[in-house]
Amino acid sequence: MVSKLSLFRANSLPFPVFSSYSARFIHKPYPKPKNLIFCVFSNNLTSTTVPYGPSLLKGKKPLLDDLRLASIGRDRDAHRSKIGDLEESIEKGVLLNEDEFTKVFEISAIRVPAKDCFALENRLRGHLLNWPRIRNIARVPGDEIEEDVVKLLGRETEDEEEDSIVDSVDRRIRGKAEGDGEKLSSVLHRDKLARTFNSTGYLKFRNLAKISRPKRKRKTEKATERKEKENGSRRNEMAVVEVVEDGGGAEDFEGLLGEGYGSRGRWRGSTRLLLLDEKYSGEQVQDLPEAIKVLFAEAKMTDESLSFELVKCRVTLFYDYWPMIEILEAVLPKGMIVPSAFEMVGHIAHLNLRDEHLPYKRLIAKVVLDKNQPKIQTVVNKIDPIHNDFRTMQLEVLAGNHSLVTLVVENGLRFHVDLARVYWNSKLGTERQRLLLGFDQNDVVCDVFAGVGPIALAAARIVKRVYANDLNPHAVEFMEQNSVVNKLEKRIEIFNMDGRRFIKAMFSSDKGRKFTQVVMNLPKDAAESLDAFRGVYNDRQGDDGLSFPTIHVYGFSKAPDPEFDFHERIRIALSEVAVDVKMRKVRLVAPGKWMLCASFILPKSVAFSRKNLSYVD
Repeated sequence: MVSKLSLFRANSLPFPVFSSYSARFIHKPYPKPKNLIFCVFSNNLTSTTVPYGPSLLKGKKPLLDDLRLASIGRDRDAHRSKIGDLEESIEKGVLLNEDEFTKVFEISAIRVPAKDCFALENRLRGHLLNWPRIRNIARVPGDEIEEDVVKLLGRETEDEEEDSIVDSVDRRIRGKAEGDGEKLSSVLHRDKLARTFNSTGYLKFRNLAKISRPKRKRKTEKATERKEKENGSRRNEMAVVEVVEDGGGAEDFEGLLGEGYGSRGRWRGSTRLLLLDEKYSGEQVQDLPEAIKVLFAEAKMTDESLSFELVKCRVTLFYDYWPMIEILEAVLPKGMIVPSAFEMVGHIAHLNLRDEHLPYKRLIAKVVLDKNQPKIQTVVNKIDPIHNDFRTMQLEVLAGNHSLVTLVVENGLRFHVDLARVYWNSKLGTERQRLLLGFDQNDVVCDVFAGVGPIALAAARIVKRVYANDLNPHAVEFMEQNSVVNKLEKRIEIFNMDGRRFIKAMFSSDKGRKFTQVVMNLPKDAAESLDAFRGVYNDRQGDDGLSFPTIHVYGFSKAPDPEFDFHERIRIALSEVAVDVKMRKVRLVAPGKWMLCASFILPKSVAFSRKNLSYVD
């Protein structure tokens, strides 16, 4: 899975906002763990520089009654189960009050008939709210047609049409639809067949029960319905739109709507709300743009004058609405660099926090987990750099479940990975794909440092044969498992050896004659391991039938000229000056530290070299 780069960006809030809108971290004694961090907002906003659209810098905090009212329709139980209860948060040493992020915005909206809402939305697109993740068309409780309103409509044509529909339904229920030329329902058809007699009595139909049995839904249809249900619940958790009821009757709308719109009486038909831009909040009809005034004028000239009205609305945005960056900018101290991205390995979010972030690591992890569920279920932070031979990282679980075994999908293949025991880097997915583009069906690949097999298994789908090796026995175990999962076990041969010994063993056997590509993806030690190629064909008589493969070696360099430095290290390891190397920069690992890839054909002079070998057997 190609992931985001682990970058950090400075707090993007305007400078005047820093002085007035900062988070306060109050250390209070608590009976359970000590040093509990309470994150509270500073609500004394004095800056006039605020961004367009919804922002934590704008809006107002709801009153207790308003907050309870706005929470109607919000799935509180699912929301609380997602973040855990209070005691669990206290045990983790951080308490984030999500109600502090609830903001209320006063806007205006046009109530229109439901049948015309989509056409009017396209017509007034430039004047609508257009906020991210907030639909311009809103529904509020009670916007559907009421029975007493239907009786007051008094339209004979609709009544006649309704009566005909009722008669048709009545005929179908009572089984009288066949004479009208209409098809019987499946239930009635089965009942008719079951009641048919012949000379021996009732007819026996082997598939009688299947005639009216509903079709089974496919898995895709069930998954789609479940996804739509989840998305609907998430929208309820993010925002609530409600009409402000003044309770003063028609006279209260007279000043807002203008003359002729105050006494509209009961509402007729199903309605929707078109949410207007926030800059039109509190405006009267005569102060709105011409496109909206023309709409009201057209409705006034027709019999639909009672179907349009301008209303006041209140949009309540909850904690789930705000992006991760805005939450972190609000709760972290002023001037601190905000961690804006992370690496994803399956369901695990891998952070690289700076020292200044460590006091707030669990707070940051909780926000990252909340804003990326259900895709992210575990948040970890790397404690120390990689120093061991197996390239495993020391990770600390900050939030979520403690399972570091995950499933990664890359290049159409599935890889089972345990970050506690093996190495995986999702940032190299693009580089691995670029390397695979240079292989063809006639190649035989030798992967010296294969890990769990991201290159070896992907190459096995393309090339003739793959020989993969790794020193870590856990990585070899996962590579064997991944080869079976991806049904490639017959096209790959796996070894558990030291890299130098593996090179020497392969090239001393008949398998070495077939190698056309050699991959050495161990940036820390791969260049120094090239000395194992010196004299690999010394025991062969002549070079007939021998292959001189293309070697792809990776490495790090902190030199001012990284390409020249890496080239020099390759020439020293091979004890050969004339090495034609194609060099390319892969990525900038750290400030001043580059990861490079060098590709060259194994020189014949190196393969038959008689110099003393320095590799460790």
